[in-house]
Amino acid sequence: MATTAAPYGLVPVKNADGSPYCGARDAFLVKPTNYNENIGYGSIVRLVDGYVQLSLSTGSAAGDTNNFGGVANGGALGVFVGCEYINAEGQLIFSQYFPSGTANATAYVVTDPGVTFQVQASGQVAQALLGRNTFLSATPDGDTDDVNTTTGKSKTAVSHSAVDATKGLKIVGFSDRPGSEVNDLFTDLLVKFNPAYHLYGTGDVTS
Repeated sequence: MATTAAPYGLVPVKNADGSPYCGARDAFLVKPTNYNENIGYGSIVRLVDGYVQLSLSTGSAAGDTNNFGGVANGGALGVFVGCEYINAEGQLIFSQYFPSGTANATAYVVTDPGVTFQVQASGQVAQALLGRNTFLSATPDGDTDDVNTTTGKSKTAVSHSAVDATKGLKIVGFSDRPGSEVNDLFTDLLVKFNPAYHLYGTGDVTS
């Protein structure tokens, strides 16, 4: 059972047609210099001036800066699933996470708004909350509280206080992985982006 708070970000598990997620992703440049935020595998990201940056919003409202894009009606680009860069020794590095301050990195992002993600909730979620909406349980800030720099995974979780009002993510199911059940102390959920919170579902942009 998921009895321990051990969030791991948003993990892609299923395509829009119900088939298993098979690794589809798009490549985008991270801000080339002086970008001092860690981005973990499973973090929600946005576009700012044409570059990938960590979303610093919870997705709790579409009409203001709490949308994932950081501006009113500006949605997320998607979910970060790794990056590549050249280190100081001239070696090509493939990494689960973007280390703060890394220059000239390319990020890999799951941009398809139809993809289903698995994510841990910050508490118990009952069957009755299926179909309701949720958002990130804490505001990301790109430090080591947000990213496990050993595993490269995001520490993002979603709020267990699912609501009827529109929020960034919709609960579309519960994880059926071994050891995970509905109403666990820290329930593993299946979620999708709500359209107004994804860049491909809104006409506005982030910069």
